Amino acid sequence: MKAVPADVPPAFVRKVLARASALPEVAARMPEGRPTLAVRITSDEEMRALNRTYAADDHATDVLSFAGSGEHVGDIAISWPAVIRQAGQFGHDERAEVALLSVHGLLHLLGWDHATASERKEMNRLTLEALRASRIKLALRRL
Repeated sequence: MKAVPADVPPAFVRKVLARASALPEVAARMPEGRPTLAVRITSDEEMRALNRTYAADDHATDVLSFAGSGEHVGDIAISWPAVIRQAGQFGHDERAEVALLSVHGLLHLLGWDHATASERKEMNRLTLEALRASRIKLALRRL
């Protein structure tokens, strides 16, 4: 399957993730050396296939994270159709949504989760702090 065209420059995602990884809590979990991270903007169909293959869950999701090893933090897959839908649903632009999903994926790769209320609160706090570092504002009800 191929990545899909998205109305967001790769440099934008790169800067958002660099600023997020500079937060003290996040930086403390980054691997030593020159960490790498891959981000793929793709389709709902590919997200469904990835989710089915790697998580035994047969539906498309907005973001998936795949752990790496060594200096490679991992891979993040983001559904561009989900970005468009969710940006419209919550009332902010597509750049804000793709930034949110990128940071969300990075935090998962570094060990954060949102299974409990306290985990969700901490993950949301870090996400909002990371987005503020990039001057990105989400719609009020998004997180």
